[in-house]
Amino acid sequence: MLASLLDPYVADWLDLLLRWLHVVAAIAWIGTSFYFVFLDNALLPPKRREDVGRGVGGELWAVHGGGFYHVQKYRVAPEELPDPLHWFKWEAYTTWLSGFALFVLLYYLDADVYLVDREVAELSTTAAIGISIGLLALAWVVYDVLCRTLGRREIVLAGAVALFVVVAAFAASEIFSARAAYIQVGAMLGTIMAGNVLLSIIPAHRELVAAKKAGREPDPEPGLAAKRRSVHNNYLTLPAVFAMLSPHFPMTYGHEWSWLVLVAIMAIGAWVRHFFNLRRRGKTVWAIPTSAALAVLALAFAIRPDGSAPTPAGGERVAFGTARQIVAQRCASCHSARPTSKTFTTAPAGVILDTPAQIASQAAAIEKQAVLSKAMPLGNVTGMTQDERDLLGRWIRDGAETK
Repeated sequence: MLASLLDPYVADWLDLLLRWLHVVAAIAWIGTSFYFVFLDNALLPPKRREDVGRGVGGELWAVHGGGFYHVQKYRVAPEELPDPLHWFKWEAYTTWLSGFALFVLLYYLDADVYLVDREVAELSTTAAIGISIGLLALAWVVYDVLCRTLGRREIVLAGAVALFVVVAAFAASEIFSARAAYIQVGAMLGTIMAGNVLLSIIPAHRELVAAKKAGREPDPEPGLAAKRRSVHNNYLTLPAVFAMLSPHFPMTYGHEWSWLVLVAIMAIGAWVRHFFNLRRRGKTVWAIPTSAALAVLALAFAIRPDGSAPTPAGGERVAFGTARQIVAQRCASCHSARPTSKTFTTAPAGVILDTPAQIASQAAAIEKQAVLSKAMPLGNVTGMTQDERDLLGRWIRDGAETK
């Protein structure tokens, strides 16, 4: 296993630092994205004729931090290139780079645990990693081709991108572990977003600056195309953020129709984003958050576990000794005061299953993670069978007694 290349304690610290960097960079990137889309949507025509004559296309007044701000946006470019000129790109680059580094650390170096589930697909770790990287590149290529082909037909383009996300979610669920499938789709969206910044938005900005320095009249079309890509990023943000948070919610990725659950939640996120974008244009459509809330409730009801499990042969009660043996064989290599797993130096989430009292106290978590969602063991590396899951579920529903 590639994880043996790293000491587990070192890996924990790399996880902590990379995750911290990733979250901070993402906050900065998302914040600037939301802010500039807000500006574009909230701009009003300039009131002064001289501003119109100077090429100002819109302006906005705001109050923040104890003072007033007057923001103006030019239709193309000002007469003279200002100095200094602030750029916004490293927030995006740092988010993607730190996110990919986390992907490598957690899902590639520990592919047997996190990326591969051989109950889903018989793949070697090398093949799974290669497919994962290939899908990241494919996401950008497909999206970019769609943008260039469909041009300004935004509704058609949105439908095509949505269809691609549906296909990607289904394909990922057929290739990777349930948990990794969500992360994979989120990483594909993140790659599209970072690609927009690197290959479309920033080059358009460079062309504007180069034209002004050369004394040429800037072509407005690259800037307009860059703005469209920026708006796309804005709509992809909430779906991508959910995918990054999804490992904490096994009731979603652990469902039988996990790929469809992912698509539904991502669609709801984009729909909510649309509400705020419209609101900044002066259109408050309360039907959007209302329908989004109803969709969440419907989804929660649809994927709610029924709590049932097959009765063991003969209908007898499951003895604690049987449950404890399953836990010892399938769970305690990680969830122990002294884990024997090569992946963890401490019990994940602080859950320890060494003693009868500890096992009984975690009965609800065991039921949720191992019986209902089958999210644990990770990648089913210890080979827990369906019969064992059923026995654990019956022991828990019989009262989780330790006698």
